[in-house]
Amino acid sequence: MGTVDFPVQPLSIALAAEASFVARSVDTHTEHLQETLERAGRHHGSVFVEVLQNCNIFNDGAYRDFTERDVRDDRMLMLEHGKPMIFGKDRDKGIRLNGLHPEIVTIGENGVTEADLLVHDESAADPYLAYMLSRMWWPDYPVPVGVLRRIDRATHDQLMVGQIQDAITRQGQGDLHKLLVSGETWTVQG
Repeated sequence: MGTVDFPVQPLSIALAAEASFVARSVDTHTEHLQETLERAGRHHGSVFVEVLQNCNIFNDGAYRDFTERDVRDDRMLMLEHGKPMIFGKDRDKGIRLNGLHPEIVTIGENGVTEADLLVHDESAADPYLAYMLSRMWWPDYPVPVGVLRRIDRATHDQLMVGQIQDAITRQGQGDLHKLLVSGETWTVQG
């Protein structure tokens, strides 16, 4: 019957680990997948790309409910930086915030306009929007696909080089021989 645990959310974990590029694509959407992987490959920093991929043996049809050609427009949210979160075959549905939670609305109903919708910002300094998107899943929400977060910041190796340069500036170049024979030393006789 399977596990009773709550499923792991890979994108949420990547965001919590401070990955600077986090995205999702689908194996059958080859152009989108290629573009996403190319952007990931050009990014300098930690990258995580979740690929929703069908496996004929272990999870055949697992994502069919929202990836099939006849339903994906209504059940997937294609993220575009700087653009409102609009989806649907007629491009008449959108995502807005209701307090701290995403809400699906229909443009044109109850006075809802495009200006009421969330605008995707993949380069936001804080990961809040990306984290919210990482938690959205069918059937409660359309599944967000695209780059959730892409920020430019110093990489680990750049930070290490900076730290070493700072230490040299503060304490001088250093002498390995002097370090090895300084302080408490022991003579071991065999």
